[in-house]
Amino acid sequence: MTLIFSLERYRAVINAFQSGLELAKENGHDLSKIHSVASFFVSRVDAEIDKRLDAIGTLQARSLMGMAGVANARLAFQVYEELFSTERWAVLAEAGALPQRPLWASTGVKDTAYPDTLYVTELVAAGVVNTMPEKTLDATFEHGVVTGDTVSGTYEEANSVLNALEGLGISYNDVVALLESEGLDKFVASWKELLGDVEDALRRQPAE
Repeated sequence: MTLIFSLERYRAVINAFQSGLELAKENGHDLSKIHSVASFFVSRVDAEIDKRLDAIGTLQARSLMGMAGVANARLAFQVYEELFSTERWAVLAEAGALPQRPLWASTGVKDTAYPDTLYVTELVAAGVVNTMPEKTLDATFEHGVVTGDTVSGTYEEANSVLNALEGLGISYNDVVALLESEGLDKFVASWKELLGDVEDALRRQPAE
């Protein structure tokens, strides 16, 4: 599982993926059989930034609520387009490599004031995976309106959202660093809990 909130980390993940493919190619592996996704988290960005905007409390601040998560993910797709259209990638693609697909994670809305399909209909693009929670999947099936690609060509607007947040004193780098740290802590805690459950189950097994 790759935990990504920041564009800088996403670049590093794609670079690592392509480096791995180059190594696999050198060792004679079939690149067409290697599949990968990079998990880019969405709604948690809004949850953290909205909290800070609410604390500021101005009309300008409130007008930006619910916009950062989509903006950040759209800029991630711009990074994806950029790094999978280089000469470096062309060499790998010629050898049969498949791109590492962006995976939108945490796509259930945290704030019920927002449309329940927000992180689905606003993040439609070719080649991406959206791991919707069941509630969001049902909502999308029942009333989601998908109008085609809603990501490509939105990068200037997405950048303006992040710039406006910076103008209000909300540091993008601080927010994503906090979210990545908290996210890793949660994954570690979940892993330890799982290991504990397995160990308990093994201890309860009757001795042969």
